[in-house]
Amino acid sequence: MKNEEIINQLKDENIDSMFVYSPENIKYISGFYPSSFAYLIIQDEPILYVNSIDKESAEENSLIETKDIVKLSEVKELLNGVIAVESSLEFDLVKRLSDDISSIRTSNVFVDKRKTKTKEEITNIKNSIGIAENAIKEIDFSSTEKFAAASLEFDMTINGSIKPAFDTIVASGKRSSSPHSETSMNRVETPIVVDWGAKYDYYCSDITRTFIDSERQEEIWNIVLEAQKAAINTISPGVSYAEVDNAARDVISEYGYGEYFIHSTGHGFGLDIHEDPVISNKVEGILEENMVITAEPGIYIPGEFGVRIEDDILVKKNSQVLTSLDKKLDFTL
Repeated sequence: MKNEEIINQLKDENIDSMFVYSPENIKYISGFYPSSFAYLIIQDEPILYVNSIDKESAEENSLIETKDIVKLSEVKELLNGVIAVESSLEFDLVKRLSDDISSIRTSNVFVDKRKTKTKEEITNIKNSIGIAENAIKEIDFSSTEKFAAASLEFDMTINGSIKPAFDTIVASGKRSSSPHSETSMNRVETPIVVDWGAKYDYYCSDITRTFIDSERQEEIWNIVLEAQKAAINTISPGVSYAEVDNAARDVISEYGYGEYFIHSTGHGFGLDIHEDPVISNKVEGILEENMVITAEPGIYIPGEFGVRIEDDILVKKNSQVLTSLDKKLDFTL
């Protein structure tokens, strides 16, 4: 069904052919994630072109026709009319697809279709979340931040994760005041912000928990939790991204920490860890049923510490929090 929708949207955009290079988009339409150079061409039907390394696996797992890859210099013979490419495609590759560069345009068809998730995709995301949630219970904070991150990633791997959904963040002490602080060789101290996710069948999860041990840290943690609850309570089809973002932002601002909430309240994810939509009051748009988004407000006080709480939400009339992990977890250093 989703392949038909993609083909129909391309026709509506008056596009005759599309060259697809992103492994995530190839996976989305074919069910097969290539391990090496591959591409997909969509005309009346999508066809996957793979090299010999992936041929056997592609023939076994692809939901669409597969063929042997041809050189990029010959791909132009497979394309015709108005040609679409992904906006992320390198310009050097674009130039090889047609002698007439004016016949090539970008299409957001995959961005549009991947915003909402099918039942199978939601199941894969739930499985990814389960792996990630079980792994955090085994994290080892007795040494460095890097050691803690490695222990978490190891446990996810042996329990079915293809690889981490992104570089695991373990940021402790003053370093927690940077939302995307790189994990260091410093010994773990409190508070500890852990942002992690697994990949199951190439679908991501994205969770953050902050481990605290002082009254000051708990004060900020409680404000962030209240802000997250306010955001989650607004999530429903038809609600604007801005309304969700403002719900969290208003709570934090009421407590006097508005300037320390320095990122959007959430984002979509699936095959990529960051997909549309962006849950921000600076982005226009409304939530749609079966989007999967994060709710992750935070407060980051420079030179002191930061707190973030992040959960994964399935947008429904009665939206579902897919993560079931306790907000406050026990830990020892």
